[in-house]
Amino acid sequence: MLRFTVRRLLQAVPTLLVLSILVFAWLRLLPGGPATALLGDKATPEKIASLNAVLGLDRPIFVQYFKFLGRVLTGDFGASLISGDAVLSEIGRALPATIELSIAALVLAVGFGIPMGYLAAHYRGRFLDNATVLTTLVGVAVPVFFFGVLLKYVFAQKLGLLPPSGRQDVTIDATHITGFFTLDGLLTGELDATWDAIKHLILPAIALASIPFAVIVRITRASVLDVQQEDFVRTAESKGLTTATIRQRHVLRNALLPVSTTIGLQTGLLLAGAVLTEKVFNWNGLGSLLAQGIERRDYPRLQALLLLAAAVYVLVNLLVDISYAIIDPRVRVR
Repeated sequence: MLRFTVRRLLQAVPTLLVLSILVFAWLRLLPGGPATALLGDKATPEKIASLNAVLGLDRPIFVQYFKFLGRVLTGDFGASLISGDAVLSEIGRALPATIELSIAALVLAVGFGIPMGYLAAHYRGRFLDNATVLTTLVGVAVPVFFFGVLLKYVFAQKLGLLPPSGRQDVTIDATHITGFFTLDGLLTGELDATWDAIKHLILPAIALASIPFAVIVRITRASVLDVQQEDFVRTAESKGLTTATIRQRHVLRNALLPVSTTIGLQTGLLLAGAVLTEKVFNWNGLGSLLAQGIERRDYPRLQALLLLAAAVYVLVNLLVDISYAIIDPRVRVR
């Protein structure tokens, strides 16, 4: 198992290197460039050329890349063109908000998606199965931002059950230790702050979980139906094993392989969905930072966020590979 994990870690290194080249090249090819973004309305050809020389942007592109790579390896992403703060500090402040939202969305998607997919397969062709398929079709088809706006309108504005935006009520004097508002309240004993943070988390988490939930349900349903037709399941039935034993040892275990891959891919995509969800619910996380960076052409911030997103995606897929090896040990020798 250790050899398998090390091999997968080594395979992730060239992947991250290629991604760094793509991110660097893409940002350099965008119109305007960092000098124009910094100078704004005062940009003239002379001032742009002078600032490019100061920033080292007039050097050969490969020299710029290796300089950029060296800074990345030391954790130096420069300062944001918008706030002037170090980009890494900005990300550190916003990261807990996005992680908290993504974990809540993933828990909802997996916690409800796998059981519902299994039940839909178990009751194939019946009302529950048809209702599940219809619900997942709607979940995949409806855009996240529209679903978020709809949730806000119904549950916040019309019914008044949940807060419409933000991470916590501004009137609550909560102590923040980690940046995870739901956890901070538990650590400090301020349970009212935790409850308020959970209420603020519900609507954005449901909106963000909508597409992963629908995909996980459909993959689980299809995978369970496939496994139920396998010879080893019929053999287990002919041996007289109980339904619970067949379900746990043979059906669910084998059906979870494609589901774990889907969960990994959807976890990476949660970051993309978080941009729109955070915008709708005024959630100050990485999505909001990314949206501001694109609008204002903040190149240092964009470079750091895109590389972070790529690294998270690679890490999640690494964890999926390891989970594969745990669920099915034959994967380790392939």
